[in-house]
Amino acid sequence: MYAYIKGVIADRNDQQIVIENNGIGYLINCPLGISAEIGGIGDNVTVYLYQSVKEDDISLYGFISRDQKEMFLKLITVSGIGPKVAHTICASLSAEQIAAAVMSGNVALLTSVKGLGRKSAEKIIVELKDKLKSQLGASSSATSAPVAVSDSSKGDSGVMQDAAGALIVLGYKDQEAADAVASAYEEGIGLEDLIRKALKIAAGKKFS
Repeated sequence: MYAYIKGVIADRNDQQIVIENNGIGYLINCPLGISAEIGGIGDNVTVYLYQSVKEDDISLYGFISRDQKEMFLKLITVSGIGPKVAHTICASLSAEQIAAAVMSGNVALLTSVKGLGRKSAEKIIVELKDKLKSQLGASSSATSAPVAVSDSSKGDSGVMQDAAGALIVLGYKDQEAADAVASAYEEGIGLEDLIRKALKIAAGKKFS
């Protein structure tokens, strides 16, 4: 299993890039929605990878960040969502947009992804929320994330709970999520922006 590759973008098209590393060119599935953010031909880049192994195919899927890859890994646990569909979703929406859509039940945002129907979007929301409830050991709502820390009294606890739940969906531990959200919160901030800010804080602490 590959974690990431560092190298030079040697070639690209609308759906793939080639990363050259030590004289070897790695063909990576990476649509423009992702590869355009990674860099241009000749750039030295880091691409996070997922290797898909099937009987008749071995493919690499590329991502710009750990959070984007983590969201992809969550999406492919949803029944009926394979790597190609999950990759398309990640190329169309940011990790924080997807997480916010899951926590707020925003079917319309998910169905804005080309080829993703309403039933599949609803399944993503239901199954990822169920996984969150299972992780938290909760018996009620999936938004019962552990944001009931001291700072939660300073603002909209509902938005903070949803944001913490989104970070947990992305693989962060309960307390990491709660602390990052509490640090990122400011009055009037929207869910997606709060998730984005909290992700930067959490990622900085996790990988510093």
